[in-house]
Amino acid sequence: MPRFVVTGAGSTGSATARLLAEQGESVRLVTRSGSGPEHPGIERVAADVTDPDRLTALIEDAEALINCAAPPYDRWKQEFPPLAEALLTAAERTGARYVMLGNLYGYGPLDGPVTEQRPPAPSTVKGEVRARMWADALAAHRAGRARVTEVRAGSYFGPGAQSLFLILAGRQLVTGEPARYYADLDAPHSWAYPADVARTLVAAVRSEESWGLPWHVPAFATLSARALGDALAAAAGAPAARLSAMDDRELAELALKFPVLGAVAEMRYLTHQATVLDSTHTERTFGLRATPLAEVLAATVNDLSADRP
Repeated sequence: MPRFVVTGAGSTGSATARLLAEQGESVRLVTRSGSGPEHPGIERVAADVTDPDRLTALIEDAEALINCAAPPYDRWKQEFPPLAEALLTAAERTGARYVMLGNLYGYGPLDGPVTEQRPPAPSTVKGEVRARMWADALAAHRAGRARVTEVRAGSYFGPGAQSLFLILAGRQLVTGEPARYYADLDAPHSWAYPADVARTLVAAVRSEESWGLPWHVPAFATLSARALGDALAAAAGAPAARLSAMDDRELAELALKFPVLGAVAEMRYLTHQATVLDSTHTERTFGLRATPLAEVLAATVNDLSADRP
């Protein structure tokens, strides 16, 4: 039987399952389609993670549950609450330690380097959803019904990451073409590499100090979008980056073709204001350090260039 169950096989869920398997652990990776990386230590299972009975059966004998699953970005209000409820219910029923992959939305707009002690102050629907998920899990923890913790990451960047920056501008930057990104291009951001998110999730699930607390993933860089674009272009050996800011009207026009982008405008403050994390507590407690910037850039360039002629 698996010692660990991971739900979700996006860039972070896949990286987490692979990391555990490479450490010699048996892992069950649960997704709606049964997708995920191939590895002898990973059992891939197709299941509806919003079904608490099915999920309970899948983690019955496991030591821990790590959730990296999320609904489509434009369906969070409708689909995240039943997903969160099923995961927490299964953790309570089985006694499996439960690590949630969270984000910064529950904090609301940030006004400086933010530690995990900042209280929730959501200002958007998505922020309220994320804050409620953590509040419910923390209540279960404090009542002794479950052991839970949450790992929170900044803006994603790296191979396979569902990153607005890479979706809108990544490929153009590595090919020397003009690119537009929906942001204040000079506002600093803490950027998270999926492999570092996975390492933080695994460190949290293995530590006796993590429970009942949130943790910040160490950022591989705190840079503006303009500076990161320059660094990505340079790493690719491309001409100097030609990155300009996309306005609200352009985003709305893109959303007509790609409806999921219509959900981005609500979180405008994340790309148009400074969003900087302090991960000192995580680094000291778990002994973690972020992947070097040069390594992240090289891996990202290789991924973005993979299907080029």
